Amino acid sequence: MAAPYPTCYLDGGYLPLAEARVSPLDRGFLFADGVYEVVPVHRGRPFRLREHLKRLDDSLRSLRMANPLDAAGWTAVVRRLATEAGAPELLVYLQVTRGAEYGRNHLIPTDTKPTVFTFASPYPQPSADTLEQGLRAVTLEDIRWDRCDIKSIALLGNILLRQEAADRGADEALLTRDGLLLEGSSSSVFVCVGGTLVTPPNSHRILPGTSRDAVLELAEGWLPCRVCDVLARDIGSCEEVWIASAGRGVLPVTTVDGKPVGDGRPGPLWSEMYARLQRHLDDIATTPAI
Repeated sequence: MAAPYPTCYLDGGYLPLAEARVSPLDRGFLFADGVYEVVPVHRGRPFRLREHLKRLDDSLRSLRMANPLDAAGWTAVVRRLATEAGAPELLVYLQVTRGAEYGRNHLIPTDTKPTVFTFASPYPQPSADTLEQGLRAVTLEDIRWDRCDIKSIALLGNILLRQEAADRGADEALLTRDGLLLEGSSSSVFVCVGGTLVTPPNSHRILPGTSRDAVLELAEGWLPCRVCDVLARDIGSCEEVWIASAGRGVLPVTTVDGKPVGDGRPGPLWSEMYARLQRHLDDIATTPAI
Protein backbone atom coordinates (compact mmCIF):
# COMPACT_ATOMS: atom_id res chain seq x y z
CA MET A 1 0.00 0.00 0.00
CA ALA A 2 1.34 3.44 -0.95
CA ALA A 3 2.31 5.84 1.83
CA PRO A 4 -0.17 8.63 2.60
CA TYR A 5 0.52 12.24 1.70
CA PRO A 6 2.41 14.21 4.37
CA THR A 7 -0.24 16.74 5.47
CA CYS A 8 -3.28 16.00 7.62
CA TYR A 9 -6.06 17.94 9.33
CA LEU A 10 -6.56 17.45 13.06
CA ASP A 11 -9.01 19.35 15.24
CA GLY A 12 -9.05 22.57 13.28
CA GLY A 13 -5.47 22.75 12.04
CA TYR A 14 -3.21 21.39 9.29
CA LEU A 15 0.05 19.73 10.29
CA PRO A 16 2.49 17.01 9.21
CA LEU A 17 0.81 13.63 9.46
CA ALA A 18 3.90 12.21 11.20
CA GLU A 19 3.41 14.74 14.01
CA ALA A 20 -0.32 14.19 14.59
CA ARG A 21 -1.22 13.06 18.10
CA VAL A 22 -4.51 12.01 19.75
CA SER A 23 -5.14 11.35 23.45
CA PRO A 24 -4.98 7.68 24.51
CA LEU A 25 -8.23 8.43 26.37
CA ASP A 26 -9.99 9.27 23.12
CA ARG A 27 -13.18 7.21 22.90
CA GLY A 28 -12.29 6.24 19.37
CA PHE A 29 -9.20 4.52 20.76
CA LEU A 30 -10.94 3.01 23.80
CA PHE A 31 -14.34 2.08 22.37
CA ALA A 32 -14.21 2.59 18.56
CA ASP A 33 -16.76 5.32 19.34
CA GLY A 34 -16.65 7.12 16.01
CA VAL A 35 -17.45 7.05 12.31
CA TYR A 36 -15.59 7.66 9.08
CA GLU A 37 -15.90 8.28 5.36
CA VAL A 38 -13.58 7.77 2.41
CA VAL A 39 -14.01 10.31 -0.39
CA PRO A 40 -12.42 9.46 -3.74
CA VAL A 41 -10.92 12.28 -5.77
CA HIS A 42 -10.91 11.65 -9.52
CA ARG A 43 -9.45 13.97 -12.14
CA GLY A 44 -8.73 16.38 -9.30
CA ARG A 45 -12.39 16.57 -8.25
CA PRO A 46 -14.02 15.04 -5.12
CA PHE A 47 -16.45 12.40 -6.38
CA ARG A 48 -19.99 12.43 -4.93
CA LEU A 49 -18.84 14.53 -2.00
CA ARG A 50 -22.39 15.62 -1.18
CA GLU A 51 -23.47 11.98 -0.86
CA HIS A 52 -20.49 11.08 1.30
CA LEU A 53 -21.17 13.98 3.64
CA LYS A 54 -24.84 13.02 3.91
CA ARG A 55 -23.84 9.48 4.90
CA LEU A 56 -21.43 10.94 7.45
CA ASP A 57 -24.32 12.96 8.88
CA ASP A 58 -26.48 9.84 9.04
CA SER A 59 -23.77 7.83 10.81
CA LEU A 60 -23.11 10.59 13.35
CA ARG A 61 -26.82 10.94 14.04
CA SER A 62 -27.04 7.20 14.71
CA LEU A 63 -24.24 7.58 17.29
CA ARG A 64 -26.01 10.59 18.86
CA MET A 65 -23.24 12.91 17.79
CA ALA A 66 -23.47 16.37 16.26
CA ASN A 67 -21.46 16.95 13.11
CA PRO A 68 -18.47 19.12 14.13
CA LEU A 69 -18.25 20.71 10.65
CA ASP A 70 -20.85 21.85 8.17
CA ALA A 71 -20.77 20.86 4.50
CA ALA A 72 -18.73 23.92 3.56
CA GLY A 73 -16.19 23.16 6.29
CA TRP A 74 -15.73 19.54 5.22
CA THR A 75 -15.52 20.58 1.57
CA ALA A 76 -12.76 23.06 2.35
CA VAL A 77 -10.76 20.41 4.24
CA VAL A 78 -11.12 17.82 1.47
CA ARG A 79 -10.15 20.27 -1.25
CA ARG A 80 -7.15 21.65 0.63
CA LEU A 81 -5.74 18.18 1.33
CA ALA A 82 -6.33 17.18 -2.30
CA THR A 83 -4.64 20.36 -3.53
CA GLU A 84 -1.64 19.92 -1.23
CA ALA A 85 -1.28 16.30 -2.34
CA GLY A 86 -0.98 17.54 -5.92
CA ALA A 87 -2.33 14.32 -7.45
CA PRO A 88 -5.45 14.00 -9.64
CA GLU A 89 -6.42 10.59 -8.22
CA LEU A 90 -6.49 10.04 -4.47
CA LEU A 91 -8.58 9.10 -1.43
CA VAL A 92 -9.41 11.44 1.44
CA TYR A 93 -10.19 9.77 4.77
CA LEU A 94 -12.49 11.58 7.23
CA GLN A 95 -12.93 10.44 10.83
CA VAL A 96 -14.91 11.82 13.76
CA THR A 97 -14.78 10.32 17.24
CA ARG A 98 -16.63 11.43 20.35
CA GLY A 99 -13.37 12.76 21.78
CA ALA A 100 -11.58 12.22 25.08
CA GLU A 101 -12.74 12.32 28.68
CA TYR A 102 -10.64 11.72 31.77
CA GLY A 103 -11.43 8.07 32.38
CA ARG A 104 -13.19 5.17 30.72
CA ASN A 105 -16.97 5.42 30.87
CA HIS A 106 -19.44 3.20 29.03
CA LEU A 107 -22.14 5.85 29.23
CA ILE A 108 -22.09 8.52 26.53
CA PRO A 109 -20.51 11.71 27.90
CA THR A 110 -22.18 15.04 27.19
CA ASP A 111 -19.21 17.38 27.48
CA THR A 112 -16.47 15.92 25.25
CA LYS A 113 -15.19 17.71 22.18
CA PRO A 114 -15.19 15.54 19.04
CA THR A 115 -11.86 14.58 17.53
CA VAL A 116 -11.75 15.36 13.80
CA PHE A 117 -9.02 13.76 11.69
CA THR A 118 -8.54 13.78 7.93
CA PHE A 119 -5.72 12.72 5.62
CA ALA A 120 -5.14 11.85 1.96
CA SER A 121 -3.50 8.89 0.26
CA PRO A 122 -2.87 7.82 -3.34
CA TYR A 123 -5.74 6.17 -5.16
CA PRO A 124 -5.05 2.42 -5.62
CA GLN A 125 -5.55 2.09 -9.35
CA PRO A 126 -6.58 -1.41 -10.50
CA SER A 127 -3.83 -3.34 -12.19
CA ALA A 128 -4.00 -4.36 -15.83
CA ASP A 129 -4.28 -7.97 -14.65
CA THR A 130 -7.33 -7.13 -12.52
CA LEU A 131 -9.05 -5.40 -15.44
CA GLU A 132 -8.25 -8.30 -17.76
CA GLN A 133 -8.76 -11.26 -15.40
CA GLY A 134 -11.08 -9.96 -12.68
CA LEU A 135 -11.08 -10.62 -8.94
CA ARG A 136 -11.38 -13.80 -6.92
CA ALA A 137 -13.95 -13.92 -4.12
CA VAL A 138 -15.12 -16.35 -1.49
CA THR A 139 -18.46 -16.40 0.31
CA LEU A 140 -18.24 -16.13 4.10
CA GLU A 141 -20.85 -16.01 6.83
CA ASP A 142 -21.28 -12.44 8.07
CA ILE A 143 -19.90 -12.12 11.62
CA ARG A 144 -20.24 -8.33 11.95
CA TRP A 145 -22.53 -6.44 14.31
CA ASP A 146 -26.13 -5.76 13.37
CA ARG A 147 -25.85 -2.05 12.47
CA CYS A 148 -23.78 -2.19 9.33
CA ASP A 149 -25.67 0.84 7.99
CA ILE A 150 -23.49 2.94 10.32
CA LYS A 151 -20.03 3.57 8.84
CA SER A 152 -18.38 2.84 12.16
CA ILE A 153 -14.64 2.78 12.80
CA ALA A 154 -15.27 -0.56 14.58
CA LEU A 155 -14.13 -2.67 11.63
CA LEU A 156 -12.69 -5.75 13.32
CA GLY A 157 -15.33 -8.04 11.81
CA ASN A 158 -14.61 -6.69 8.32
CA ILE A 159 -10.88 -7.07 8.88
CA LEU A 160 -11.16 -10.69 10.00
CA LEU A 161 -13.39 -11.55 7.06
CA ARG A 162 -11.12 -9.83 4.53
CA GLN A 163 -8.09 -11.58 6.02
CA GLU A 164 -9.82 -14.95 5.84
CA ALA A 165 -10.55 -14.27 2.18
CA ALA A 166 -6.89 -13.40 1.61
CA ASP A 167 -5.81 -16.55 3.43
CA ARG A 168 -7.92 -18.50 0.94
CA GLY A 169 -6.28 -16.75 -2.00
CA ALA A 170 -9.17 -14.37 -2.69
CA ASP A 171 -9.37 -10.62 -3.20
CA GLU A 172 -12.70 -10.06 -1.46
CA ALA A 173 -15.17 -11.78 0.87
CA LEU A 174 -18.81 -11.81 -0.22
CA LEU A 175 -20.82 -11.84 2.99
CA THR A 176 -23.94 -13.91 3.55
CA ARG A 177 -26.45 -14.16 6.37
CA ASP A 178 -29.67 -16.16 6.63
CA GLY A 179 -29.11 -17.44 3.11
CA LEU A 180 -28.88 -13.95 1.57
CA LEU A 181 -25.99 -12.25 -0.19
CA LEU A 182 -25.40 -8.88 1.51
CA GLU A 183 -22.20 -7.08 0.44
CA GLY A 184 -18.45 -7.43 0.35
CA SER A 185 -16.20 -6.97 3.36
CA SER A 186 -15.41 -3.48 2.03
CA SER A 187 -17.66 -3.12 -1.00
CA SER A 188 -21.18 -3.22 -2.39
CA VAL A 189 -22.06 -6.18 -4.58
CA PHE A 190 -23.98 -6.59 -7.85
CA VAL A 191 -25.00 -9.66 -9.82
CA CYS A 192 -26.19 -9.85 -13.41
CA VAL A 193 -29.02 -12.29 -14.10
CA GLY A 194 -30.80 -12.53 -17.44
CA GLY A 195 -29.37 -9.21 -18.56
CA THR A 196 -30.60 -7.43 -15.44
CA LEU A 197 -28.35 -5.82 -12.83
CA VAL A 198 -29.39 -6.81 -9.30
CA THR A 199 -28.14 -5.50 -5.95
CA PRO A 200 -29.38 -6.22 -2.40
CA PRO A 201 -31.56 -3.55 -0.77
CA ASN A 202 -30.29 -1.22 1.94
CA SER A 203 -31.00 -2.34 5.49
CA HIS A 204 -29.35 -2.32 8.90
CA ARG A 205 -27.18 -5.18 7.61
CA ILE A 206 -25.77 -3.24 4.66
CA LEU A 207 -23.89 0.04 4.34
CA PRO A 208 -25.67 2.34 1.86
CA GLY A 209 -23.04 2.54 -0.87
CA THR A 210 -22.28 5.84 -2.58
CA SER A 211 -20.41 4.01 -5.34
CA ARG A 212 -23.31 1.55 -5.54
CA ASP A 213 -25.69 4.44 -6.17
CA ALA A 214 -23.37 5.84 -8.83
CA VAL A 215 -23.43 2.49 -10.65
CA LEU A 216 -27.22 2.36 -10.53
CA GLU A 217 -27.44 5.89 -11.91
CA LEU A 218 -25.04 5.10 -14.74
CA ALA A 219 -27.16 2.06 -15.63
CA GLU A 220 -30.32 4.13 -16.11
CA GLY A 221 -31.63 3.97 -19.67
CA TRP A 222 -29.19 1.24 -20.64
CA LEU A 223 -29.23 -1.71 -18.26
CA PRO A 224 -32.37 -2.90 -16.40
CA CYS A 225 -31.83 -2.82 -12.63
CA ARG A 226 -33.51 -4.39 -9.63
CA VAL A 227 -32.92 -3.76 -5.94
CA CYS A 228 -34.02 -6.93 -4.21
CA ASP A 229 -32.83 -9.84 -2.09
CA VAL A 230 -30.21 -12.10 -3.69
CA LEU A 231 -30.04 -15.71 -2.53
CA ALA A 232 -26.50 -16.77 -1.70
CA ARG A 233 -27.06 -20.14 -3.36
CA ASP A 234 -27.76 -18.39 -6.69
CA ILE A 235 -24.36 -16.71 -6.99
CA GLY A 236 -22.98 -19.61 -8.98
CA SER A 237 -25.62 -19.22 -11.69
CA CYS A 238 -25.10 -15.47 -12.21
CA GLU A 239 -23.76 -14.28 -15.53
CA GLU A 240 -21.60 -11.61 -13.93
CA VAL A 241 -20.67 -10.45 -10.41
CA TRP A 242 -19.28 -6.98 -9.61
CA ILE A 243 -18.13 -5.11 -6.54
CA ALA A 244 -18.10 -1.33 -6.11
CA SER A 245 -16.45 0.92 -3.53
CA ALA A 246 -14.80 4.31 -3.15
CA GLY A 247 -11.34 2.77 -3.26
CA ARG A 248 -11.94 0.31 -6.09
CA GLY A 249 -14.52 1.90 -8.37
CA VAL A 250 -16.44 -0.93 -10.03
CA LEU A 251 -14.59 -4.20 -10.66
CA PRO A 252 -15.54 -7.66 -11.95
CA VAL A 253 -15.49 -10.81 -9.83
CA THR A 254 -14.68 -13.75 -12.09
CA THR A 255 -14.39 -16.60 -9.59
CA VAL A 256 -16.42 -17.28 -6.43
CA ASP A 257 -15.41 -20.10 -4.10
CA GLY A 258 -13.01 -21.37 -6.73
CA LYS A 259 -15.67 -21.65 -9.44
CA PRO A 260 -15.87 -19.40 -12.51
CA VAL A 261 -18.55 -16.75 -12.85
CA GLY A 262 -19.89 -17.07 -16.39
CA ASP A 263 -16.94 -17.95 -18.58
CA GLY A 264 -14.48 -16.91 -15.89
CA ARG A 265 -13.59 -13.59 -17.52
CA PRO A 266 -14.85 -10.01 -17.04
CA GLY A 267 -18.23 -9.84 -18.73
CA PRO A 268 -19.46 -7.45 -21.43
CA LEU A 269 -21.88 -5.65 -19.10
CA TRP A 270 -19.10 -4.87 -16.65
CA SER A 271 -16.85 -3.69 -19.50
CA GLU A 272 -19.52 -1.26 -20.63
CA MET A 273 -20.19 -0.06 -17.07
CA TYR A 274 -16.48 0.49 -16.46
CA ALA A 275 -16.23 2.53 -19.66
CA ARG A 276 -19.32 4.56 -18.70
CA LEU A 277 -17.82 5.33 -15.29
CA GLN A 278 -14.57 6.54 -16.83
CA ARG A 279 -16.46 8.79 -19.27
CA HIS A 280 -18.57 10.10 -16.39
CA LEU A 281 -15.44 10.99 -14.42
CA ASP A 282 -13.99 12.74 -17.46
CA ASP A 283 -17.23 14.69 -17.94
CA ILE A 284 -17.60 15.92 -14.37
CA ALA A 285 -13.96 17.02 -14.35
CA THR A 286 -14.89 19.67 -16.92
CA THR A 287 -17.97 21.01 -15.09
CA PRO A 288 -17.83 23.93 -12.63
CA ALA A 289 -16.89 22.93 -9.10
CA ILE A 290 -19.64 23.16 -6.47
